[in-house]
Amino acid sequence: MKDVESRLRKLERILDISRELTSTVSLGPLLSRIVDTAAELTNSEGASILLRDTRTGELRFRTATGEKSDQLADIPVPIEGSIAGTVLMCKEPIIVADARTDPRHFGGVGEKIGVETRSLLAVPLQVKEHCIGVLEAMNKREGTFSQEDVETLMTLAAQAAVAIENARLVSALRKAYEQLGELDRLKSDFISIASHELRTPLSLILLYAAILREEAGDETAARLDAVLRAATRLRNIIETMLNLSYLESGELRLEATHFDLREEVKAACEDYRPLMESNGLALTMSLPQCEIPICADRGKLRVVLDNLLSNALKFTPAGGRIDVTLGRRGKELEISVADTGIGIPPQALERIFDRFYQVEDHMTRRQGGMGLGLSIVKGLVE
Repeated sequence: MKDVESRLRKLERILDISRELTSTVSLGPLLSRIVDTAAELTNSEGASILLRDTRTGELRFRTATGEKSDQLADIPVPIEGSIAGTVLMCKEPIIVADARTDPRHFGGVGEKIGVETRSLLAVPLQVKEHCIGVLEAMNKREGTFSQEDVETLMTLAAQAAVAIENARLVSALRKAYEQLGELDRLKSDFISIASHELRTPLSLILLYAAILREEAGDETAARLDAVLRAATRLRNIIETMLNLSYLESGELRLEATHFDLREEVKAACEDYRPLMESNGLALTMSLPQCEIPICADRGKLRVVLDNLLSNALKFTPAGGRIDVTLGRRGKELEISVADTGIGIPPQALERIFDRFYQVEDHMTRRQGGMGLGLSIVKGLVE
């Protein structure tokens, strides 16, 4: 009856510990909790965990009970010929009544921390068919390790192995997330630096090309017009990159002024009308009769309008139509740019506002652009 009660208490303890283990995702505290519990449940002087290195395949001590457990950190244990290595390879528990006379016992650890191992119970830490390490209990306080101790430690090891693997996966996920964050920061820094560095020489190119254009003959003027168009396109790309950089860094400052939104929308449309007409597109505007006074950043709003109109122009083939509408919706104002172009596949709708995303593959796409326009529109509007 006493044995049954003892087993019941141990199982209840393992159940309590399993709940605790599943909620711990930090590997260090998790390993410490496991060895403390292993020593407690088997009535041993100490316990330790050895884990197999996923990169090298080596078996190494990761933690143990006691004040000198830090000295065990990452001590390698040979897989061939050691007790822990045998457990790892055979995936079966081993009881060693007297480790001092067992040639498989790796004595280097005891010498390093000043602890003599007399008796030993080692069980595999196994996730499905994969053995990730070994859990050991050392120096039974009373008597020798029994079959009950084996069953108890195996039950704990089954719970512990899953918790350890989960903690490793969480750690790997965090590391990958940090690396992605660092890459994203480096990319943003590069965009910001490159944009600022390109801005000054490009301004000089535009200035001198415009001066030479005024003094040139017809043939040279045509060539300079091509230079100005290319430089203007490059300037727009740089401004787009700068806007993205400011949005990402949180350095974007809004300068609100009072103006007529209707006139601003009309001006943007009229600026694009010649280009649209030359591409065989019809542009219609549906604007209120009266003024729409607002207080907002006029320049940033114009960037939004330019990107929306440019996007519609880019993806609408000749013979199509672009409709721009400004109206009220309750207490809010709504600007709509609609076109009869190629449209957006339903599966891409959630991603079209992502930075650098384009529906067409960048190697085969027919349309130009960097995939930043709609991302900047969304960021500025928000």
